[in-house]
Amino acid sequence: MTASLRLRAAVVSIVLLAVFLGAWHLATRSTGTAANMSPEYAKLMGMTATQGKSAMPGPLDVGAKLWEHLKRPFYDNGPNDKGLGIQLAFSLGRVMLGYLIAVAIAIPLGFLIGMSPLMSKALDPFIQIMKPISPLAWMPLALYTIKDSSLSAIFVIFICSVWPMLINTAFGVASVRKEWINVARTLEVGNVRRAFTVILPAAAPTILTGMRISIGIAWLVIVAAEMLVGGTGIGYFVWNEWNNLSITNVIIAILLIGVVGMVLDQILARVSRLVTFPE
Repeated sequence: MTASLRLRAAVVSIVLLAVFLGAWHLATRSTGTAANMSPEYAKLMGMTATQGKSAMPGPLDVGAKLWEHLKRPFYDNGPNDKGLGIQLAFSLGRVMLGYLIAVAIAIPLGFLIGMSPLMSKALDPFIQIMKPISPLAWMPLALYTIKDSSLSAIFVIFICSVWPMLINTAFGVASVRKEWINVARTLEVGNVRRAFTVILPAAAPTILTGMRISIGIAWLVIVAAEMLVGGTGIGYFVWNEWNNLSITNVIIAILLIGVVGMVLDQILARVSRLVTFPE
């Protein structure tokens, strides 16, 4: 039944993709009549005005341009002309660094909050105040204090990643069945060993859910952060190509952002399934 469901879902996905691409192609094909104008003005205006061509590129145009990028993903022709592979590598590096710092802080602190009702009550007001703040609101303060655009982007990734992991870790630790903890106490298992052998395995699915949410938010925020700080990264690439009025490259970047985000999510989803066991 599972294999049949997957096959049917794949067929439906392919049909929906084909319908979307067909509608996109029909919506962007040339429908207007060629305009009569001087050769100099026609050269300036391009095919959009002279041949009735849609300003929005079609799927064939995007596919051809994507193939060009895939053939040379790591070229470097200067500060504003780098391959998509280089841009994605810069973005992934910033995301991973800020994310790992958040992991190193959120999970131990979440264990402390989950295991200590006192710390949970004491820290809850601070968490509830800090959690709703938009990560990009921290960018001006980060640029002013750190004075480095790349490090500021990493800080913004950290600050947006830490809260889902912290809250989910604390919830997962606090939700561990009391019977298991009481058995460990009866066997005189120490606090540290109890945390690693009883609480961590039981709370791991919830912790990884928080990590999965955080990586999605981090990848979302880095694009906006790089648009603000500039320099390198897929977010800067989107903004730079928009300034160059290259809508085709903007669409390609949006597609790659979605694909990379899906891959990151699926990696953590696979890890989450490995540590989830029926009770």
